[in-house]
Amino acid sequence: MSAPTKGPREEPPSSRPDSGAPDDSSGGSESLIARWANLTQLKVLTYALLCAVLLGGVVIVATEVVNQLQGLENSELGFFGRLGQLDYGAVIGKPFEAYWALLRGAVGSPSRLASSLARSTPFIAASLAVAFAFKAGLFNIGAEGQVLIGALLGGWAGTWAWLQGLPAIVALPIVLIMGALGGALYGGFPGYLKAKTGAHEVITTIMLNTIALRLVEWVVLGRDPVILLDTTSSVPHSRPIAEAARLPFLPGGSGSALHWGLILGIALCGVMWFVMQRTTTGFEIKTVGLNPSAATYAGMSVSRTWILVMAVSGAFAGLAGVGEVSGSVGFIQPGVFRNIGFDAIAIALLAKGNPWAVIPSSLLWGALLSGAPLMQLEADLSIDLVRIVQALILLFVAADLIVRRLFKVEGDDENRTVLATGWGG
Repeated sequence: MSAPTKGPREEPPSSRPDSGAPDDSSGGSESLIARWANLTQLKVLTYALLCAVLLGGVVIVATEVVNQLQGLENSELGFFGRLGQLDYGAVIGKPFEAYWALLRGAVGSPSRLASSLARSTPFIAASLAVAFAFKAGLFNIGAEGQVLIGALLGGWAGTWAWLQGLPAIVALPIVLIMGALGGALYGGFPGYLKAKTGAHEVITTIMLNTIALRLVEWVVLGRDPVILLDTTSSVPHSRPIAEAARLPFLPGGSGSALHWGLILGIALCGVMWFVMQRTTTGFEIKTVGLNPSAATYAGMSVSRTWILVMAVSGAFAGLAGVGEVSGSVGFIQPGVFRNIGFDAIAIALLAKGNPWAVIPSSLLWGALLSGAPLMQLEADLSIDLVRIVQALILLFVAADLIVRRLFKVEGDDENRTVLATGWGG
């Protein structure tokens, strides 16, 4: 037998299995890059948008066929005869005409782009309200009411007589804080009920939405007694807030209502990300959201977390409401805030509860709504078609298994986000 040959010692292969998971040992920055490099969710969102647009196109084609058939009703042709008389070129071209008009209506010029951004602004903070509650396993359906109460308290503070002579650096924070406080109180109340009585937040927040709407209508529009109604205006709304309490418009807004509320909303996304990723409170919120029993066993107060999360969630929504009062309109008009809170639920679901993903999701939502009128005008289609496309996007994002199977996108079940617990949560 020959002796073993002496030479340089070979390094053994790494004992660490190649699991494909990001290596956190190299530092937080590389881990962050690895997470961003995981484009699976982005692929799913892109394919969901594509599927929604295609199905929306099918609806447009069907609508055009029905319209042309109705135009031939007076002819003596039968059903199949009328089908043969259809202008199929117009039928096939209708989706392209509609979507082109929708795109131009959203971003076709600097003024339209600014209008889309302005339309998206309240959705950012309102969606954060829903997304923040998701982190604790709570489903805050009451963002609509919290937006209204935030707008009411902030708008009411803006009408205080002693506020008129104050500089903007003092008056504006007062109005914004009052708006956030109103939303926090209105959001914290169902959190308190859940913590102390077990009342489910879905039920309580739904009921509080209706109460908030009727309360705002009574305070703002009531004439017996007159509380906040501007009796000198032909359009019913509250008295205007002090000029110093108005959020200034952004430069380059092309005459639109684009104001600094957009920057405030983006800053709030950073605040939420920091709280969730860099603080002990954020860790406790995520732990409570994933497993309340384990959180209790670890010494965390689940009840305190629920109340805190719902109050902060309401504060986000309140800022969305007061931002619209202070930035866009300058007074309270209940109809202005219609569906902001409900759309925020869809946007938060679209963003999977990620605070940074809330920004593009809100921009997409606002752009679709902003471009819809031009689509209606040029393509002669109902503005409700945009709502159909939005619903389809949400459907495919929520039921992402459909998209994954259609486009053979590899799943990452381990990284899926738990948005909210069930009825027993």
